Amino acid sequence: MGLLSSLYSLGLTCRTFYYRHLKTPGRLPVKVISIGNITLGGTGKTPAVIKVAEEARKRGFHPCILTRGYKGNIKETCFVSNGKEVMLNPDEAGDEPYLIAARLNGIPVVKGSKRYEAGLFALNRLAIRPSLIILDDGFQHIAIERDINVLLIDGTNPFGNRKLFPEGIMREPLTAMRRADYAIITKSDMIDKNALADIKAIIKNTSPGMPVYESAHKPAGLIHISGYTEEPEHISNKDVFVFAGIANSGYFASTVKMCGARIKGFKWYRDHHAYSAKDMSWIRQKAEGLYIITTEKDLVKLKKLKVPENLYALAIDFAVDNIFLDSIFRRLS
Repeated sequence: MGLLSSLYSLGLTCRTFYYRHLKTPGRLPVKVISIGNITLGGTGKTPAVIKVAEEARKRGFHPCILTRGYKGNIKETCFVSNGKEVMLNPDEAGDEPYLIAARLNGIPVVKGSKRYEAGLFALNRLAIRPSLIILDDGFQHIAIERDINVLLIDGTNPFGNRKLFPEGIMREPLTAMRRADYAIITKSDMIDKNALADIKAIIKNTSPGMPVYESAHKPAGLIHISGYTEEPEHISNKDVFVFAGIANSGYFASTVKMCGARIKGFKWYRDHHAYSAKDMSWIRQKAEGLYIITTEKDLVKLKKLKVPENLYALAIDFAVDNIFLDSIFRRLS
């Protein structure tokens, strides 16, 4: 292990010791479920959080989502959505919290780096008191107790080279999986049976007895820049240009192809890329005569720019076995 990764590992050890022996994690007076991962980006946390929140509402809960708001300009604890309206823009909230709030009409979203304090903020200020808190990207946030820990593992790149950041993509060592109550292998439809079996073997050898489920991201619709929607089949047998600023752009391209589209050009930006008028001008030129397809996360950052009329975002839903959903909500009840 290199010097930087060794220092990172030492920091993890000190933090774990602190919360095990010196500082008691905060406990909110409602049920808490965390959805997160042990790798850097790309596992599909945002669609998973949206799915669990929607399912919670269907089953009679009053969910509220707590998010760190990565890349958001506003640093203090605040509402991204109060459940009635979205109160921040993507620059203020961060692209992923804004997307969650925009998709989940009627479900409040609170942004705050300290989740326990953010949870108290929600419980004290919302007219309808939440009965369930969902931690977005909360696996490493051990300062707050949770009733259920859901760990997402990217099937297309589960553990990288298994080295800790910055030498690899691991936020924590594999042994951290033992804190999870459930593991979900995301994008499992994009890997073969042998690769899937290998991932399951690693999980079961590290955390014996933990339930493991498979999930996929399914095309749900095409959102035009003006707001109207089309079915995914709208781009079937069409030539498209694809661009995105996300952690796993290759998987997004595969999802576009699932709609029957032919990708004739693409441009990948770094995750959370802040788009400029120059970017849009370049894309417009390169994609002349083609449908232009991006992600929902990218679309929310483009509305302040002049964008091509042939631009759509591909909405993606998180598809997971109902046995998993039944299990977690049975435990929460």
